[in-house]
Amino acid sequence: MERKSQHNNILLATIGFAAVVVIVGVIGFLTFGRTPDVIQGEVEVSEYRVSSKVPGRILELRVKEGDYVKVGDTLAVIDAPDVEAKKMQAVSAEDAASALSEMAERGARREEVRGAFELWQQAKAGLEIAEKSYGRVQRLFDEGVMSGQKRDEAYANYKAMEAQAKAAKSRYDMAVAGARREEREAAAAQKRRAQGAVREVDSYVRETVQVAQAEGEVSDVYPKVGELVGAGSPIMSISVMSDQWGTFNVREDQLDGLKIGDTFTAYCPAFDKDLRMKVYYIKDEGSYAVWKATKSNGQYDLKTFEVKARPIDKLDGLRPGMSLIIGRQ
Repeated sequence: MERKSQHNNILLATIGFAAVVVIVGVIGFLTFGRTPDVIQGEVEVSEYRVSSKVPGRILELRVKEGDYVKVGDTLAVIDAPDVEAKKMQAVSAEDAASALSEMAERGARREEVRGAFELWQQAKAGLEIAEKSYGRVQRLFDEGVMSGQKRDEAYANYKAMEAQAKAAKSRYDMAVAGARREEREAAAAQKRRAQGAVREVDSYVRETVQVAQAEGEVSDVYPKVGELVGAGSPIMSISVMSDQWGTFNVREDQLDGLKIGDTFTAYCPAFDKDLRMKVYYIKDEGSYAVWKATKSNGQYDLKTFEVKARPIDKLDGLRPGMSLIIGRQ
């Protein structure tokens, strides 16, 4: 009788354990088996960097991170004394070229010959000073006191003054000999060249004041006031908030025939709202992207695609970095 009771207890325990396993399996199937795949992406915006073509020191920063700017708004002012010096040189060269061109057109007079001679003497004096300065800098460089850059700058200035003196001498000789047609044309060409140099320097001067090229929000400001920035160095980044899209990384078995031009609904947790979106870009992420084997033995792999879609409906406050979810029930 006792053995029969033990047998019944074991049978009941086995049946109870099997029932628990079945119940857990059913609950797991209902809980996890029906959970839809969730694809998460995020909002991105176009961005452009503000930089200058000329090196200099940050004199002013007219905006700060978070400011909204419009086209033409002044963003930063750069102090570039080298550019100002080059402008003075270019303007002076233009004035000289204009005077010489006019002289060639009118024909050389005694006063003009004398003026050309004075310009030549002035250029010679400048050349002598530049030559002496270069000699002093070269000696300091040989002694290890002066940097190579300063030596190169002095040499460049010396050669520039030498060329200027030669040019002044040629102009004086031309004034003495009298202008021919070819000489008049050459003088006119020299004037145009000087004017082009002035316009070039003016373009660099404009680069010392950076203005916004498109509406947007200042997302990052890199240098501080007083810091030096090189040519092409980024000063700040502007996010174009009107150009937004969502980026999703989708495994190819989840694409479900998705193609460019299709629309879908994404959930934005930041606003607890659904957002209709339209696909405009689909591209595989290359061999470096994550692959997933369809079976444990890896008979073939599933590739990941980058899908980009733009919002159809406007949602005020939507910002880059906010999450977008596909597959929410």
